[in-house]
Amino acid sequence: MKPIRVVAFGGGHGLSASLRALRHSARDLDLEITAIVTVGDDGGSSGRLRVERDALLPPGDLRQALAALADDDPTTRLTARLMQHRFAAMPEIPVQGGTEPLSAPAPVDRVLTRGPRVERRAERTKDTLAGHAVGNLLLLGLIEMLGDPVLALDHAARMLGARGRVLPMARHAVGIEADMVAADGVPSTVRGQHAVAVADGRVAALRLVPSDPPTCPEAIAAVRDADWLIFGPGSWYTSVLPHLLVPELAAAIVASPARRLVTLNLSEDKETVGLSAADHLATLRWYLPSLRLDTVLADTKWAGEPEPVRAAAQDLGAELVLAPLAVADGSPRHDPQSLGVALVPVLGAAR
Repeated sequence: MKPIRVVAFGGGHGLSASLRALRHSARDLDLEITAIVTVGDDGGSSGRLRVERDALLPPGDLRQALAALADDDPTTRLTARLMQHRFAAMPEIPVQGGTEPLSAPAPVDRVLTRGPRVERRAERTKDTLAGHAVGNLLLLGLIEMLGDPVLALDHAARMLGARGRVLPMARHAVGIEADMVAADGVPSTVRGQHAVAVADGRVAALRLVPSDPPTCPEAIAAVRDADWLIFGPGSWYTSVLPHLLVPELAAAIVASPARRLVTLNLSEDKETVGLSAADHLATLRWYLPSLRLDTVLADTKWAGEPEPVRAAAQDLGAELVLAPLAVADGSPRHDPQSLGVALVPVLGAAR
């Protein structure tokens, strides 16, 4: 019997939770997992690499997806931890008139001259590694060496013994822009994924720059051949919806014979303040009117009153499935094991 081919869309922590859940589901189902990752990140380490190195792709979300798919062997788990390791800022040491970061060479560098031994303070350098994740630098290096992001990601996946494949949404980085409406009704345009994610107000319109980026042929092929396409959880406007704004990818999603599932978030975040669970589904139709779904998966508690969510799901052709998906401490985070358990009967229905 052929494996169930699953393609998961998203980015950041939401996609990571989805991929970990799918790995748990794979204990009961034979799954072939592909992650298609958004490439609009311009904050933190990824943003710095886009500016300082003109990085072809922002590596952060790609790194997280790879780590989520890493094999459980102790060696590969350690490699996954290494990829996720983020360099901390160098500690500061006291100097006359204030403090300055400790950096190599040592704080005092002893040098010999033709006369008596003299001491000089080593010249300080900027701590350029602070804030970077090891995996971001590794992926940047692989992409520069190989000249092909897919080859680089496939090689990194082999290093991790990844139980699946990670592919970019587009072959180069994109920008994300949003028309916002503030609480007082004043409109504005916000540019950049990070800026959109933290901006105050309501998103009135979302777009990519460029509007038609070059897609990844391997991602299009995975969508075409999939049995299931999974969207969410994750930041709705900056991780989930961008996939629907890439024309060629959106066309492949609509044309694919695969079934389609949406996993709803557990709560609103900064970019979706005021949006109900039903509103989240409505935005999918707004940005891709021809999109049809088969299943909407939501947490029993966090979905709130189920009937509006059920009606919104039915408008997209989908059945609403309620299940306990959140971590036990009550925080609005998906528990990968619980999500994986809930996915088994849904994905298995494709048989």
